[in-house]
Amino acid sequence: MLIINCPYCGPREESEFACGGEAHIARPLAENSISDAEFADYLFLRDNPKGLFLERWRHTAGCRRWFNVARDTVTHEIIEVYPMGALPRKAKAMETHAASWRRNTAAEKAAQKPVRQKASTRKTGGTASKRRSR
Repeated sequence: MLIINCPYCGPREESEFACGGEAHIARPLAENSISDAEFADYLFLRDNPKGLFLERWRHTAGCRRWFNVARDTVTHEIIEVYPMGALPRKAKAMETHAASWRRNTAAEKAAQKPVRQKASTRKTGGTASKRRSR
């Protein structure tokens, strides 16, 4: 059994966690124009390497928070645990992130492009339009 070091609760048994699959997948926004085939690639294609892999995990029986894990899929050795939204800091995990085939997908490229604000929500004259939700 794996012992996973939750960044919020400390070391716990694997049975307290749920694996959420591959980490660092950029979700294309509705404003991004990608084809149906490219969206299907984003939605269904997942890497399953032999070796170091970057995964998302959730501490379901504890704090219920998500975090990333750099784990060797052969030996199950955990190289690094780091927060969601962050990049790995250890050299092997950084290399794995940089070499990911996802960096070249249409969904990844579309998600990295800045999205223009709509005119109705853009700041004008130093004040932003405010809307109340009902």
